[in-house]
Amino acid sequence: MLLMLRTIMILPKIEKITRDATISHFFVMFGYKLFSIYYPLFLVARGFSLPEVGYNYLLIYLPIAAFAPIVGFLNHKINPAILASLGILGYGVYALGMIFIQNLLLFYFWQVLLGISAALFFASSRAILMGFPLENYNRAFGWFYSSPFYADAFAPVVGAFFIWKFDFLGVFILSLVLQFFTAAFCFFRLRKKTIKLVDVGFKFEHLWQNYQKAFQKIREKIILVPLLVSFSALLLGGFYHSFFVLFLKDLSWSQNQILVWGSVFSLVFLPISLFAIRQISKQRSEKNIFYGNSLAGFFSVLLGFFSVFLNFFSVLFIMIGRAFGGLMTSSGRSGLISKRLKNYPEEAGAIDTIFSPLGIAFGALISGLLVGVLGYSFLFIFGGAFVFLAGILGRQWQQSP
Repeated sequence: MLLMLRTIMILPKIEKITRDATISHFFVMFGYKLFSIYYPLFLVARGFSLPEVGYNYLLIYLPIAAFAPIVGFLNHKINPAILASLGILGYGVYALGMIFIQNLLLFYFWQVLLGISAALFFASSRAILMGFPLENYNRAFGWFYSSPFYADAFAPVVGAFFIWKFDFLGVFILSLVLQFFTAAFCFFRLRKKTIKLVDVGFKFEHLWQNYQKAFQKIREKIILVPLLVSFSALLLGGFYHSFFVLFLKDLSWSQNQILVWGSVFSLVFLPISLFAIRQISKQRSEKNIFYGNSLAGFFSVLLGFFSVFLNFFSVLFIMIGRAFGGLMTSSGRSGLISKRLKNYPEEAGAIDTIFSPLGIAFGALISGLLVGVLGYSFLFIFGGAFVFLAGILGRQWQQSP
């Protein structure tokens, strides 16, 4: 964890605004991932069916998409650093709520609250990055999107210790405390830098006009095709959010093996992500999307096709390849939106925030419906093949006259 932060602080090719947004993202994800890796296992242990696991992710991610436009409007009226900090506090309140779960209805309420909190944080953070004249948007978002991988390297280990020592009560309290400190960091590091983004005279009719202009730009072929291609990768991400851990369990992996694998994967991916960011910054956003999509799809097909032969290291190799492709696609999508909608950063941040969770939510829904028919292996083959072809066909479609 200290290695990642030290690396971010000393690299000359990262702006201060990108650095502080990335560090905030890292600690938000660290606090959440203290327990989130166990979430699918937790749901199955509580008697949820496989389709219901997918529906639960839908319940989290749909509120993000639904509330992102509202947050986009608020970003005009209120400093986005304040809204991002409130979103982080929401993650802390969610951890507190998980301590006091008493019935199923209350459990669902906390999932929706988590989605609203995520909308506040991500739409505002993206608006901050998109609202600044950054030297390289692809590189900036490469850093921003790579930070959860660093959290994955350490958070599950720390979380496992606290669960072992203090049960889930201990890990939820730790998450609560960490999120409150993260909210303070985000507020004090970003508030003064983002004051100029506020326009108190902005009215709702201006918002509608901005969205109309933004969507007119999006309908252009040079933007629409890459965005549609990147959406397919998000659908595949929904497959993995819902069922990858259960897939490993189906391979007879123990919970401890899954925990160790997750930490090793993220530690190994840390230096690889630094290489990925350098490559991402050298290429056009569209190219990052098309090649990243095909790479993620290819490795997903490998995972499903060779599932009966997989061991710890082969899963590690395949998932590093898929993560590399996913990082390229996500960074390329946000970089593309940033550049093409640079006159509407608040709306661009909201659109990007709608796009991402909507893809994952529908991916979780689709995979929940298909997994009972296809099984885990064919689910990943089907999803991977779709994403791989989307990357190839999308590139050819955009290049055609």
